[in-house]
Amino acid sequence: MQLSMRYVILYVHDVAKSLEFYRDKLGLAVRADHDTYIELDTGAVILSLFDRGNARETTKLQVPEGEGSSQTFEVGFVTEDVEGTVNRLREQGVPVLKEPIVKPWGQTVAYVADPDGHYIEICTPMGS
Repeated sequence: MQLSMRYVILYVHDVAKSLEFYRDKLGLAVRADHDTYIELDTGAVILSLFDRGNARETTKLQVPEGEGSSQTFEVGFVTEDVEGTVNRLREQGVPVLKEPIVKPWGQTVAYVADPDGHYIEICTPMGS
């Protein structure tokens, strides 16, 4: 059996605020907009935003209430210009959690937060 990742769904408190972050600040194109569920084009993998209440109702999973996320994962975006991207996001009011740093394996990595507090990694491609 071979599996391939097609999408990641973030459960969010405020779809409009999250859409503003991912579309307007990160520059992702909207693939589909179904009001409480939105798909964004990131290349090979679709990033979806799903209202927490609707996600709870639809999936029957225990999606937590409130604005915070669990911070048990991160969403990573690759760019050749980590510093420029982080500076542009900072100018737009995006919280910068970790400034760009070159890791021992040669990759430049920084972290910002989306409106729900999800960790967003901004990094160079591996080996850059």
